[in-house]
Amino acid sequence: MSLIITDECINCDVCEPECPNEAISQGEEIYQIDPNKCTECVGHYDEPQCVQVCPVDCIPKDPNHVETEDMLWVKYEKLTGNKRS
Repeated sequence: MSLIITDECINCDVCEPECPNEAISQGEEIYQIDPNKCTECVGHYDEPQCVQVCPVDCIPKDPNHVETEDMLWVKYEKLTGNKRS
């Protein structure tokens, strides 16, 4: 699954620079995650970095974008041009 930022976001700006896929951007009111770019950091890190740094725990999995780990790897490969190791 990709991740989603809930309305509990306090716009602290710590998640955006942590995203290796540049999937996080400022929305009209809170930060948002582009599900087409979010790989939950698969291929980059063992855990989603935005979740690790979020001080208010407002970044759950997005139930509207269900993906398997294999699907996240395919997305990672398309985004980066790197092959799964």
